[in-house]
Amino acid sequence: MGEIKVSPDYNWFRSTVPLKKIIVDDDDSKIWSLYDAGPRNVRCPLIFLPPVSGTADVFFRQILALTGWGYRVIALQYPVYWDHLEFCDGFRKLLDHLQLDKVHLFGASLGGFLAQKFAEYTHKSPRVHSLILCNSFSDTSIFNQTWTANSFWLMPSFMLKKIVLGNFSSGPVDSVMADAIDFMVDRVFDQSALSTEAKEEMYKLYPNARRAHLKTGGNFPYLCRSAEVNLYVQIHLLQFHGTKYAAIDPSMVSAEELEVQKGNLGISQEEQ
Repeated sequence: MGEIKVSPDYNWFRSTVPLKKIIVDDDDSKIWSLYDAGPRNVRCPLIFLPPVSGTADVFFRQILALTGWGYRVIALQYPVYWDHLEFCDGFRKLLDHLQLDKVHLFGASLGGFLAQKFAEYTHKSPRVHSLILCNSFSDTSIFNQTWTANSFWLMPSFMLKKIVLGNFSSGPVDSVMADAIDFMVDRVFDQSALSTEAKEEMYKLYPNARRAHLKTGGNFPYLCRSAEVNLYVQIHLLQFHGTKYAAIDPSMVSAEELEVQKGNLGISQEEQ
């Protein structure tokens, strides 16, 4: 257990990608923390939104892999906001500060909920070009059943960890998944083990969305099945290559691929 925290990849990430602190609200206590990696000439990057209280470094394996292939990736850690409208306003200000008109969003659990809310919030002047949702939900009422919710902040860390671990399956898991859970428990309190009802509701909301099913991966596939998640992310972003919404440096895309992409775009426009 705990091998992720001392792995060469994680240490390399922490030593090469700086953590930035940005304030965009009038309240100086609201500090956004982020890792911004990859080519700065990309103006429509992929932004990762973590689970509740999650730290931006939970996506370090996506940052290392995707930037290595030429993508610009930003992983965020947001300050405390007491409702989603405050979050959306703060996130809009952050994008303005970063001079980003459009972005692709990858949201995990609560991060996915907030990504959906931000897309709704900016629908009149869209800022979200595409969404990738991981173990997410559309309604926060799934959290209302926990009577201890209002007292979580009073509890010592060992009690919070016990509650978090109690939410995961008690059955056997492989060592990689176990290490991912251990890594996340040190950083996150999050009810990400969704009910069947919550998943079905998401399917109804996005009937035309592409689904990427992993046979294994648990609640944190971006950590314990990162290669598969990174592949799915690449496949999703591939459709934007050669356009102004590409999240990749144009120099990393071959001429042959651009020709194929232009052909696909032509077909799509004719169908419309």
